[in-house]
Amino acid sequence: MAHIEIQCEVTGKVWKTLVPEGTPIAAEEPILIVESMKMEIPVMSDKAGTLIELRVQEGDAVEDGQVIAIVRV
Repeated sequence: MAHIEIQCEVTGKVWKTLVPEGTPIAAEEPILIVESMKMEIPVMSDKAGTLIELRVQEGDAVEDGQVIAIVRV
């Protein structure tokens, strides 16, 4: 099976994680929400699969381009 890396597209702070590791997810399903400049921005998977690794936790600072999750497709 293939894996894809999910990258954050903004710099900010992880406000809320929505999907625990091991959970099947749909394409375009939000994995977590990043707060940036007082806006809440969802980070989504491009493809359907299973979230196998979440590399951040609520409250963590994240950078634009940072890999935040791995999805098995």
